[in-house]
Parts: sequence; C-alpha cells; structure tokens
Amino acid sequence: MIDSTETSRRTDVDEHDEVVLEEARLRQQAIGVKLRHMFDEVVNEPVPDEFLDILRRADERSSGGAA
Repeated sequence: MIDSTETSRRTDVDEHDEVVLEEARLRQQAIGVKLRHMFDEVVNEPVPDEFLDILRRADERSSGGAA
C-alpha cells in the first residue's frame, strides 16, 4: 500500500528541485549574457598604437625588411 503522505512529500520535493534548477538556469543565463556583453566591449576596443608599433616591428624583422 502506498502512503499518500509519502507521495505528497515526494511531489513537494520534486517541485522544489524543479524551482531550484530553474533558478540556477536563469542565473547561468544571466551570467552568459553579461559575459557576452563584456566580451563584445573588449573586442570593439581600439588596438593601442604602441601595440600596433610592436606588431609592425615584428613583421619587419620576420620579413627581413627595413623601415
């Protein structure tokens, strides 16, 4: 015989677990959105002139060219 109190408790636990999982999914989704936003900001930043100069000099050395 199945105890109805036992079944009721199990259902409550299952519903609680589903709520907890949904909250975790929503937190992860929010973190993902923020990370994508931050990444887009970094990608769209201009490259500093000093870094471009270093790259130019490295290209010149590797190609054996003089500037």
